[in-house]
Amino acid sequence: MESESIGARLGRWPVAVKDYVGELQMEMRRVSWPSWKQVRSTTMVVIAAVFAFAAYFYIVDLIFGRAITKVFTVLSK
Repeated sequence: MESESIGARLGRWPVAVKDYVGELQMEMRRVSWPSWKQVRSTTMVVIAAVFAFAAYFYIVDLIFGRAITKVFTVLSK
């Protein structure tokens, strides 16, 4: 397998970048963007889920923390 010269690879670089940008623009035209109402509603769902998970993990951490403290207290006597 012959290795290609650096000059030949550098010469193709601008063409490759132009092709990439053209394909990127074409693909971005195909994207279906959500409406502002959809963005707001899904954002609210995500925020509510984050707070729900935070509360859940806080409670689980509190329960396990107290249980482990009791186990260590009993075993250290």
